[in-house]
Amino acid sequence: MSGGWVHHSGKAVALALESVDTDQLIPARFMSVPRAQGYGPYLLHDLRHDGGGRVVPEFVLNQHNDASFLVARRNFGSGSSREAAVYALVDFGIRVVIAPSFGDIFSANAVNNGLLPLVLPEADVERVLAMLLHDPGQASVDLQAETLCICGQDFAFQLPQVWREKLMNGWDDIDLTTARTPQIAAYKTARRADTPWVWPS
Repeated sequence: MSGGWVHHSGKAVALALESVDTDQLIPARFMSVPRAQGYGPYLLHDLRHDGGGRVVPEFVLNQHNDASFLVARRNFGSGSSREAAVYALVDFGIRVVIAPSFGDIFSANAVNNGLLPLVLPEADVERVLAMLLHDPGQASVDLQAETLCICGQDFAFQLPQVWREKLMNGWDDIDLTTARTPQIAAYKTARRADTPWVWPS
C-alpha cells in the first residue's frame, strides 16, 4: 500500500485514446514478473514499442517519462480485473488519471493503490486534451478541496468519501476496516447484549 497524500503537483500529458483497457496497460505476458521488480517498464508496452520491440520515440510517455498526470478519453481501464494494470501506472510514476469514465474494477483497484481516477465531463476532458496535444502542461490536485488545476484551468470534481479517505490515509480495504475496529467492537457488544441467544455460549 502506498503512502497517503492530499496534494499532488506534476507534469500532465495527453493519451488521446478511448477504451484503453487493462491488457493495453500491461500485456498479460509481463504479469509473471515479480512485482518487486516494478511494472513501470511494461506500462502500455505495445504502444510504447513497435512490433520489433524498439521504443517508439514519438509516443508521449517515451517523450515525457516524468509525467504523473495522464489525461485520456472515456472508458479508461476497461477489460479484465487485473490489478497489475494499476501497478504499472503507479510504478511508472502516474498518480492521477483524468478521463470521462473508468472501468469500475479498475477504479477500485486504483484507489486501493494510491492512484486517483479523476472523472471530468467529456467536454472538459476534450478541452484539456486540446491544450496538451502538442506540449505537456503542469497540473495540481487537492483531494481535500476536490479541485484540479491543469494548464491554468480550474476544475471541481467529486469523490466518494470512502475513496477520499483511502487516498488521504494511504489505505486499502483492509486498512479501512481496521480503522473501524472500535466501532466494530462496539457494535458487536451491543448485538451480543440485544440478542444473546444467537451467540455461542
